[in-house]
Amino acid sequence: MTTDGDDSIRPFEVTVDRDDIDDLRARLDRTRWPDQLPDAGWAYGTELEFLRGLCEYWRDDFNWSAFEARLNAFDQYATTIDGQPLHFYHVRSPEPDATPLVLSHGWPGSVAEFLDVLGPLADPAAHGGDPADAFHVVAPSLPGFGFSGPTRERGYDVPRVADAVAELMARLGYDRYVAQGGDWGALVTALLGANYPDRVDAIHTNMLFLNPSSLEADDPTALLDEQGLADYRETAEFRDEETAYHEIQATKPQSLAYGLTDSPAGLAGWIGEKFRTWSDCGGDLESHIGRDRLLDNLSVYWLTETINSSMRIYYETDVGAATPDAVDVPTGHARYPAEVYKTPRVWAEEVYDITYWNDMPDGGHFAAMEVPDLFVEDLRSFVGEIG
Repeated sequence: MTTDGDDSIRPFEVTVDRDDIDDLRARLDRTRWPDQLPDAGWAYGTELEFLRGLCEYWRDDFNWSAFEARLNAFDQYATTIDGQPLHFYHVRSPEPDATPLVLSHGWPGSVAEFLDVLGPLADPAAHGGDPADAFHVVAPSLPGFGFSGPTRERGYDVPRVADAVAELMARLGYDRYVAQGGDWGALVTALLGANYPDRVDAIHTNMLFLNPSSLEADDPTALLDEQGLADYRETAEFRDEETAYHEIQATKPQSLAYGLTDSPAGLAGWIGEKFRTWSDCGGDLESHIGRDRLLDNLSVYWLTETINSSMRIYYETDVGAATPDAVDVPTGHARYPAEVYKTPRVWAEEVYDITYWNDMPDGGHFAAMEVPDLFVEDLRSFVGEIG
């Protein structure tokens, strides 16, 4: 990793310019809506009336002062690592012996996913918990996402992101810590455990990346029990039916970015559909997550103009080459029922040092946003077990 010369850490605050709000509202007001077949629902993608309602609320009723207040409720900073601006929350616990923890998000989420868990993790006593479960929490906006973007050169893949996160933790003075992540953040977390075992005490993930080729069996499916086969089939079905977005973003992200950068309705349609499909919402996304929380995430992308650079991570990352063959630090896995990628445990145990495995009762791909109480409780349980 290159050095930047300036390793200063600067306070950061989210402020929304009135001109940006006016521009967003004007664009939403001028949206040219496509047709939709009768009774199509969500079968062809984002349902028209859902998106109309969401965009009308974003235009007319979304409270921008409350948005700023939510994002500024915790201490934020910025620094420069590997030539790239890096924004992060650093929420130090009042408990001096708290465990350092770094949280890594994925796509199409953002650091806004963690707003409901930062307080309970850092100060459990203030949220009805045990002070012994406290964390010093670091939650970066990953390079290319939100306030850490856009990236401005080729080659900014997930391993490079993981190295930037490791450098951030070192810069903050944490020589030992726990790492947690989901989606791309799960791969960031796995790489931290694999490449920095001298710094990372343990990792905890919502997803488990692995290469079936790294398993010892000639036919990895022969290792699977009934539950493992069900997981395998469910994940294969998702890959067959729901990953066109991945193919586009991994091959032609620039072409897609013109529409999503110019049209807030287009951005909401692209990201909103993923939140509905990947969360444990039973088809009713707004009652599950809520319009304001969904629009917090969308607004981060819109205001920072980082949908393009966030999608480029798919183009830049060779997932097979990036996925470690072995992660030897203690690993915990929270298995949320609506998670779209389910790794059979017997496979995971060949790659990771699985010491904790919890089948969660609710939640999906955006667990910290969907079920923050369960997310916090599970992470506390894992760290409590490893001591």
